[in-house]
Amino acid sequence: MQIYFDVQELYYLPQYMPIKKELDKHGVSCVFVLYSGVSEAIPSILIEAGVPSDSIKRVNNYDDAIALYREEEPSWLIIGNSFDDLNLLSNKTKTALVSHGIGPKACYYTVSATPTDVRFVEGPYRTDRLKQMYPEQMFIDTGYAKLDPAINGELSDLMPSDYGLDNNKKTILYAPTFYPSSIERFSRSFPDDFKQYNIILKPHYFSLSIDKYKKQKALLEYWSGFSNVYLAPPEESNILPFMSVSDVLISDASSTLFEFAALDKPVVWCDFLKLRWGYRGFLKFRFKNRMDQDLYKYADIAVHAKTYGQLRGIVDEQVAFPEQYASQRAKYTLSLVGIVDGKASERIVKYMLQIQ
Repeated sequence: MQIYFDVQELYYLPQYMPIKKELDKHGVSCVFVLYSGVSEAIPSILIEAGVPSDSIKRVNNYDDAIALYREEEPSWLIIGNSFDDLNLLSNKTKTALVSHGIGPKACYYTVSATPTDVRFVEGPYRTDRLKQMYPEQMFIDTGYAKLDPAINGELSDLMPSDYGLDNNKKTILYAPTFYPSSIERFSRSFPDDFKQYNIILKPHYFSLSIDKYKKQKALLEYWSGFSNVYLAPPEESNILPFMSVSDVLISDASSTLFEFAALDKPVVWCDFLKLRWGYRGFLKFRFKNRMDQDLYKYADIAVHAKTYGQLRGIVDEQVAFPEQYASQRAKYTLSLVGIVDGKASERIVKYMLQIQ
């Protein structure tokens, strides 16, 4: 039995690696297929995680990937996003979608327009909704594999000092998405405004790697010069270690909000976003189309900051009273993330082994 992981982007790995670790327990061979243009750091990350170098393959594009999968006929192909031409694969290869995120963008659902043998889903609410949208496809509620290491205590020894920060200070994790983002709406004095805190900056990979977002990168790098700030480089793709050492999260409408809330830690949701001209005024429908229309059904999982000026007081309150939104976190975690017991990867692997 051989499992292939399709790695179009660096940020797929945190979702894939817990599954790979569970497959290792069953002696199943895993191969990671990397695309031209993805971070050059990926091979070293995989090798450090115990993936043999001969189990890391490179392709240039979709066409090359399809050709590879047709030739080698893996038992399972796991993808993290939409993928064309899966129908061209051998009937010996089963396909599974393990989405790279659980955020509130509409693409969470539309990615299932790519037909796979199964999609592993996070929670009963989204499983039911996907079944309604795609009644001919198979959806299995397994929970969110990415969180397994944190739930299982694998990261409990980490401290802020591991990132050059002060263990005696509370730690803020600021993890904005690339678009629509709050980064440009933050003050340049952000580190000084929150100098009594450690600040870990964990932006989306695109904010540091794509020229379109060079203004975001410039501001992030400026903040990183302050002694109370750690800017995670792109190769540190896994946000879980930073979640483990942080006391409160500041983010936009992103998967990170729900991941942090699933760890029963307080979240501050920024409503002040930098929108392109094409998403403003009478064109605001484009922004609405980009986001899941159920977004504000679960918006009270966090306290909302409507302006940067409100942020300091809100963060102080959430750090002082972290239990304030605990009931909402529990409610929405069950719906959107599913059971958080550290066994999501185990359920995914069990299903694949049974079907095989």
